[in-house]
Amino acid sequence: MRIVLLGPPGAGKGTQAKRIVSEYNIPHLSTGDMLRAAAQAETRIGKQVKQTIASGKLVPDPLVLAAVIERTVQEDAARGFVLDGFPRTMSQAVTFDDFLDTEGLELDHVIELQADQKALLDRITTRACEAKEGGSAVRADDNHEALKVRLDAYNEQTAPVIDYYRSRRVLRTIDGLQPVDAVTSELFRMIGAGS
Repeated sequence: MRIVLLGPPGAGKGTQAKRIVSEYNIPHLSTGDMLRAAAQAETRIGKQVKQTIASGKLVPDPLVLAAVIERTVQEDAARGFVLDGFPRTMSQAVTFDDFLDTEGLELDHVIELQADQKALLDRITTRACEAKEGGSAVRADDNHEALKVRLDAYNEQTAPVIDYYRSRRVLRTIDGLQPVDAVTSELFRMIGAGS
């Protein structure tokens, strides 16, 4: 079962990905985690990623794709995986689909957690206040300014990816602003119906 979760920052992709992993016993593949693991393992791709990160530059699409592909062919991902927030660009989406096609595979589910930008800003502010009041660390990017930058980047880069999957008729959408358990229930229903 190969699943892609898309949605803006703060929509709950990480939370839902963890629940999918727990329910279906497939790995959660986070691009950031994959890039760090590749760099640490010092594979051929990892060495390039490590140099790029060390120089302070963003990891370019070809390296991100290489790291994702390298990770998806590992044994624990043979039964499937859940990709959280990948692909982020059209180049990543098309190239990853081409890779899957050459392997005789396809994505089983592409699910967008949809959320209104103002509601996300309110959600992040509430999350930061609750963390502070509870004595927990507040995430550095849990503020209006940082989230606005991330949302702008998402709207510019990832909106075309959503349209791409919609045009391929594989995209399904869930209201990501529902209570967490309601989102999970709808997500599992979609996954179960498509299996």
